[in-house]
Amino acid sequence: MKNNEILRTYGKNYKEMTMSLLEEADLKSLIDAKGTDRPRIGIKPNLVSPTPADYGATTHPEVVEGIVEYLQKNGFDRIVIMEGSWIGDTTEDAFEYCGYNSLAAAYGIELIDMQKEKGVEVDAGDMTLKVCKCAKDVDFLINVPVLKGHCQTKITCALKNMKGLIPNSEKRRFHTMGLHDPIAHLNFYIRQDFIVVDHICGDLDFEGGGNPYVSDCVMAAVDPVLTDAYVCDLLGYKTEDVKYIVEAAELGVGSMDLNGLELKTVGEDDHEEVLPHIHRVLELGYVAEDIDTCSACYEGLMEALDMMDKENLLEMFKSKICIGQGYRGKTGDFGVGNCTRLFKHTVAGCPPKAEDIFEAMKKWVETDNE
Repeated sequence: MKNNEILRTYGKNYKEMTMSLLEEADLKSLIDAKGTDRPRIGIKPNLVSPTPADYGATTHPEVVEGIVEYLQKNGFDRIVIMEGSWIGDTTEDAFEYCGYNSLAAAYGIELIDMQKEKGVEVDAGDMTLKVCKCAKDVDFLINVPVLKGHCQTKITCALKNMKGLIPNSEKRRFHTMGLHDPIAHLNFYIRQDFIVVDHICGDLDFEGGGNPYVSDCVMAAVDPVLTDAYVCDLLGYKTEDVKYIVEAAELGVGSMDLNGLELKTVGEDDHEEVLPHIHRVLELGYVAEDIDTCSACYEGLMEALDMMDKENLLEMFKSKICIGQGYRGKTGDFGVGNCTRLFKHTVAGCPPKAEDIFEAMKKWVETDNE
């Protein structure tokens, strides 16, 4: 498979679709080219939270099952699945609820919880980062992200999915660093060797899902920068709108040149991919004033604002909602999360639930306007 190629296939049998893509890409040859005897192969899905894949947030276990079965049929027997859910949820729950415990038991492979792994300092270009130790111990890394929107970075796919390979403390630090720079540098250090994109029913706005858009597509690629540039195009963004893609290209992680992209459909259902450009988060974000906010907390706020908008309550706001680590020790009117505990009105939690934020905001605006 060439660096400038993206393969895709459509259908309902996700396991078989995935295996057909791997055959077309000749994944075995890519692994053999590493020249490692009995390579240790790491599979990195997106299990951001313990939610079912049809919710639009997590990698379908059938896709990973197709990868595992292909690998084992081709003689690769050292396979691990590595993941770390976002702050506020546990990877253990995600493994169980998303079907990965049963998958691992059926195929005799190991699950590794990044939330329990030791973080080690690494030199990622001109930036020092902490990476979970086991991420350094694989010979070939297969990234299996979900194509979806993101409340802070607009899109999330191949590059951002690597964030699950760092400790929780480092995830918090990434947000204080603005996300984009450290994500680009993380990919400078952790080089994914192959990408299988779950483009089955990702939420086009929210990383945590809730509004799945069904495409019934699985894609394969080797360049994470090109993959994410293509995702931007699908979702109606310019590549330059997502800073970490541009920075990753500048660091030599890959190419974001869509003019050279060779898009190939495997199978009979060849059609022009057209996704709705919803951009719901951009419509709601003007209400928030965030500083160094963790994704789970910010997404909860966006979901709550969406609820407020559906009840025509946004126009009742007289001040902005404050959220994020940057508000620790500060005071204000209304804040979300434990970092704003000193505010006059605050919603406790790390992160608080969207429903709790909604109820608190609704009470706040209705009381304020009596």
